[in-house]
Amino acid sequence: MIHSIVTYGHDVLRHKAKPVTEITPAMRQLVQDMLESMHAARGVGLAAEQIGREEALCVIDVSPQSEKPDCVAANAAIGMPLVMFNPAIVSSTGRQRNEEGCLSFPEISAPITRAAEVTATYMDLNGKTQTVTAQGLLARAIQHELDHLNGVLLVDRMTPMQRISMSGQLKRLQRDSRAES
Repeated sequence: MIHSIVTYGHDVLRHKAKPVTEITPAMRQLVQDMLESMHAARGVGLAAEQIGREEALCVIDVSPQSEKPDCVAANAAIGMPLVMFNPAIVSSTGRQRNEEGCLSFPEISAPITRAAEVTATYMDLNGKTQTVTAQGLLARAIQHELDHLNGVLLVDRMTPMQRISMSGQLKRLQRDSRAES
C-alpha cells in the first residue's frame, strides 16, 4: 500500500523513533509499504516518520547508476533495497558536500555536508544484527534517514543563509502541512 509522505511542519517528523523489538508480519508489511511509497515518490530513502509512523525503521534503495564510479565498487556488496531496523552509526570518516533533497521537503534541496563514509549497525528483516560500511550517496542516504529517526530534518542541516533564502518555501510547507492535519 502506498502511503502519503508527511511534509515539513507535521509534528511526527520531530519525534524520536521507538526501537523495534520484534520483526512481525505487520513489520514486514510496513517495510513493503515503505518501499512502495518510496519508489512511487521517486526517492532513494524513506524513514517510518515520513509516513506518520514512529518505528525505528528506514528503507534505502540506491542504484549503482546513482553512485560516483569510485563508490560503486565500495558499495557493491551491499544488497538493495537496504532495510534497517534500529540503525545506528558507529563510525564515520571524511567529508562530502553535495546537493541533498528530501521527500518531506518537496522541491527543496541544498548543499549539505556529511561524512564521506559511515559504518552502521542495524537489525535486518530476519532479526539479525548486521554491520554495513558505505560511501558516497549510500553513506549520505544512511545519514539522512538516521537523522529522520532522531527527529532531525534537512532544514536543521542547512546553513542560516540557506534557511533564509528558502524561508518562503519552508513557511508554505508548514502552512500546507497544518491544513492537512
